[in-house]
Amino acid sequence: MHSLEITGVMAACLFFATVSAFAQEKDRSKIPDKYKWDLTQIYPSDDAWKSAKEQLVKDLQKIKAYEGTLAQSPQQLLGCLDLVTDLNKTYSRIYVYASMNSDQDTRESKYLGMVQEMSQIGSEFGAITSFMEPEILKMDKALVDGFIAKEKKLEIYRFYLNDLLRRQAHTGTAGEEKIIADAGLMADAPYSIFNILSNAEFPYPEVTLSDGQKLKLDQANFQLGRTLRNRDDRKKVFATFFGKLNEFRRTYGTQLYAGVKRDMFFAKARKYNSAMESALDANNIPVTVYQSLVKGVNDNLTTFHRYLKLRQRILGVDQLHYYDLYAPLLENVDLKYSVDEAQQNIIASLAPLGNDYIGVTKKAFSERWVDMYPTEGKRSGAYSNGGAYDVHPYMLMNYNGKYDDMSTLTHELGHTMQSYYSNKTQPYATASYPIFVAEVASTFNEALLIDYMLKQIKDDKVKLSLLGSYLENIKGTVFRQTQFAEFEMKIHEAAEKGEALTGDKFNEIYMELTKKYYGHDKGVCMVDDEIKTEWAFIPHFYYNFYVYQYATSFTASAALSEKVLAGDKEATKKYMEFLSAGGSDYPINLLKKAGVDMTTSQPLELTMKKMNRVMDEMEKILDKMKK
Repeated sequence: MHSLEITGVMAACLFFATVSAFAQEKDRSKIPDKYKWDLTQIYPSDDAWKSAKEQLVKDLQKIKAYEGTLAQSPQQLLGCLDLVTDLNKTYSRIYVYASMNSDQDTRESKYLGMVQEMSQIGSEFGAITSFMEPEILKMDKALVDGFIAKEKKLEIYRFYLNDLLRRQAHTGTAGEEKIIADAGLMADAPYSIFNILSNAEFPYPEVTLSDGQKLKLDQANFQLGRTLRNRDDRKKVFATFFGKLNEFRRTYGTQLYAGVKRDMFFAKARKYNSAMESALDANNIPVTVYQSLVKGVNDNLTTFHRYLKLRQRILGVDQLHYYDLYAPLLENVDLKYSVDEAQQNIIASLAPLGNDYIGVTKKAFSERWVDMYPTEGKRSGAYSNGGAYDVHPYMLMNYNGKYDDMSTLTHELGHTMQSYYSNKTQPYATASYPIFVAEVASTFNEALLIDYMLKQIKDDKVKLSLLGSYLENIKGTVFRQTQFAEFEMKIHEAAEKGEALTGDKFNEIYMELTKKYYGHDKGVCMVDDEIKTEWAFIPHFYYNFYVYQYATSFTASAALSEKVLAGDKEATKKYMEFLSAGGSDYPINLLKKAGVDMTTSQPLELTMKKMNRVMDEMEKILDKMKK
């Protein structure tokens, strides 16, 4: 069941001028509607939303009638599960409307208030349903299986019921479960404060670039600024942005420590040995999978350092610095793509997945599923939200016209398509796919995009740039996210040992890890002092052991996409079945059915081999260009 948590040269030049204008336009009202999502498809107005919310609050009280009766008959159990599932679906739809309206402009207190209302209702929802799991756990498995045999409509809840029984030792009494549910009122505070501080109230600094242009370094402009060609500009952008963050390290540190303590509270309340074990057990993931990823990536840091040395060679710098990591690899290659061009390339790249997949993709682009450009107050980054089960998924972007933005668009589209197919194929009870597999579809799409682009391009410099982009994906998704995962592991372990965590302590732990990953002491890449506060910029550290799954998913998608790109029809069929499977099984099993075993080191090994093949090819191109 769903959790409550929830093309001539002149034409091209003219078009890019238009794209640049949209990308830099901060007034949302001046962005054409076709580049903004249409949330009226969820609710036609705020008044309609309010009516739905008020009806939900009333309907929640109906659940109480089932308390103490679940073991009486299969029909009684079914009635309760159906009611809670239907209300959960409604809750999710109402919450999505409020949260995405708030993300359009995080300064808007009206929608922030609506989100806060939904958080309170979510806590009430959890408290009202807190009797359910303890009651079900008093029923042994034989009785539950007998109920399912007698009432076939219970079949859609089989996986949920069996999983609940699996976690029996970690479920409390009705009273304990109510306390845990009530604690949800406070659970989102660390991230909520981080989100508002970072997106609405943080005094982002301004820098004057070498050409005299002034750039306010909000999060979107920082991500643009770190890609500037001028090295001194990049250095200034990094030093200024992270320097300002460091001034607020005490506040950010207090917020993050609060998030760590929240994770510890729920782990202890549910009788787990650690916050990591608690987080991973939700999807039946062995702790060894996490630990093996960290060890495996550390064992392959020489491959990562090879990439960094290759980047240094291409950039032509005597010593690579951290502020060089996002610079364009080649001086005369600036890969820019308008939104329309990006969409055309993405659609063409997805051809191996069939006409139906492409048809839905076109709908997503033409029917306003995407909010495309950055505007004042808009939430930074990108995401896909499939929580409006009966409508369609939505995507938030902050498109700046770079290759990375096109790659991000197809990445989020991957999430969207998995949500679309799962929602279409699965009943609501099993439609929500587990986090562990969430990044497979997104990075799979990225692999198809770069394969397509490389086949279209003959120019060695452009090809070199795209191959570099592929390596950037591995850097950002496998190495960087595993570094984040190790950081998350270390700060939780420190807190669980009773150590205090301040902003300065976070700086110390983060800096030590970053220097190790980037080979600072080996002279591979200099990690300048201001990078110690980068952790304060990362929202994922509030997501409770989420980030490692970017890395595991990337290695899984690398293995699966190789088969599909090779024309393996059976592999393509299994992949589409995987996209439609939702949460009907444990993630390890879902991936095994798709053709990859995440309990082994093979996916990471295959990814490292492919990474080295790409670097071999890049070095051949470089040698050819040198001659």
